[in-house]
Amino acid sequence: MTERQVRVRFAPSPTGPLHIGGVRTALYNYLFARRNGGKMVFRIEDTDSRRFVPGAEEYIIESFKWLGIKFDEGVSYGGEHGLYRQSERRDIYKKYVDVLLNGGKAYIAFDTPEELDEKRKEIANFQYDAHTRMQMRNSLTLSKETTTRLIEEGQQYVVRFKVEPGEEIHVDDMIRGDVCVKSDIIDDKVLYKSADELPTYHLANIVDDHLMEISHVIRGEEWLPSAPLHVLLYRAFGWEETMPRFAHLPLLLKPEGKGKLSKRDGDRLGFPVFPLEWHDAKTGEVSAGYRETGYFPEAVLNFLALLGWNPGTEQEIFTLDELVKAFDITKCSKSGAKFDYQKGIWFNHEYILKKSDTEIAKLFAPIVANNGVDTSMERVTQVVHMMKDRVNFVHELWSLCSFFFIAPTEYDQKTVKKRWKDYSARQMAELSKVLRDIDDFSIEGQESVVMKWVEANDYKLGDVMNAFRLALVGIGKGPGMFDISSFLGKEETLKRLHAAIEALG
Repeated sequence: MTERQVRVRFAPSPTGPLHIGGVRTALYNYLFARRNGGKMVFRIEDTDSRRFVPGAEEYIIESFKWLGIKFDEGVSYGGEHGLYRQSERRDIYKKYVDVLLNGGKAYIAFDTPEELDEKRKEIANFQYDAHTRMQMRNSLTLSKETTTRLIEEGQQYVVRFKVEPGEEIHVDDMIRGDVCVKSDIIDDKVLYKSADELPTYHLANIVDDHLMEISHVIRGEEWLPSAPLHVLLYRAFGWEETMPRFAHLPLLLKPEGKGKLSKRDGDRLGFPVFPLEWHDAKTGEVSAGYRETGYFPEAVLNFLALLGWNPGTEQEIFTLDELVKAFDITKCSKSGAKFDYQKGIWFNHEYILKKSDTEIAKLFAPIVANNGVDTSMERVTQVVHMMKDRVNFVHELWSLCSFFFIAPTEYDQKTVKKRWKDYSARQMAELSKVLRDIDDFSIEGQESVVMKWVEANDYKLGDVMNAFRLALVGIGKGPGMFDISSFLGKEETLKRLHAAIEALG
């Protein structure tokens, strides 16, 4: 028997924005496929028409474009396995529903919601299964004629899978090993609803995975309870030999306390849980996105890759290609991974440092222009070189270094009180004369002359430099003083010194 090509899939539902946990699932599928020379399929699972949200599918596609996760086939990509939206495949599913019904593996049930509620009141912990199905209104308890008549009369029904009791179901999980479940705890799941002529997740999932030749199903831990049912469905269709291997990923947990990461955690602690900003059409609420917050997509992927997977080395910064080479799904954790959003910020800072000054300057230049400054890219790049190691996001640069482009109009009072001495105005007036006479206004040219002047006058270097900084910057922060004055040039430096002397006295 020839070895199957590795084929994985990511199959979100268009019921809202893509959660960051879903991004991690897609990333692990991508890494696994690329690591094994396989392909990745993008499928939209939209069988629950009641939960469909307009714009969600487009949002998901745009998210992956921004992140740089590329699919080989699927919705918006095309491919040889037919339609990739489940809502467009209803005729295919109906055919397989009939296969199960004709083989005695499934049955038709007419129970109304009210009848089911009554049964739940009657039986504690009621589930529709081998122990209760014969008490219900279905094709197992009704005659064939009655069943046919009810269908012809247009009575709504569902098709339920017939789970036989007393079986041990083994799930071969690449992360958790052999997972064994007794069939008695599995209820007769609904596979198809006549109301919308669409299958439920369970049937559509299995049929699509089989027809699309999916070899490995890598999904979140929350789907682990469904795995035994899916194994039974593969058996019912006689598809055991093409059954995919499963891998159920650990949950992403709250940064604080217990439980699964939620949007509320992000709102409370101030970090996004969606890749892109999401506008809720119903409520008007806007939820933050990693892109709009200022994260680099590479930093987001690097951060997510290490939440629940360990490369077995001390390395933390990975390119996407390096992640592909290092990825081993068996090294995924079985237990949940705390969502350390502060670590995500650290990753973004590291990627700012990794990128060239020119790259960051291209991102910063529009911010400079939007603040009314008309300057060259060369000068923006110079500022980035001096300041990029001080920020976690590009948009933070302006508040830190606007003084390079705009002279201070006021001076931080705390710094004035602490740094502007009684003699500071006199010293700054002297310094302005010293600077005016310097021909070489480079960092080195200024430094040697000013230091000799400070020493010759027996001034305290700290007093001089702190007042000099306040005069040029307006606050007691920034890079080296001669870096600043050299960038500003002689004329602007002297202008700012005189303005400070006049304002502060």
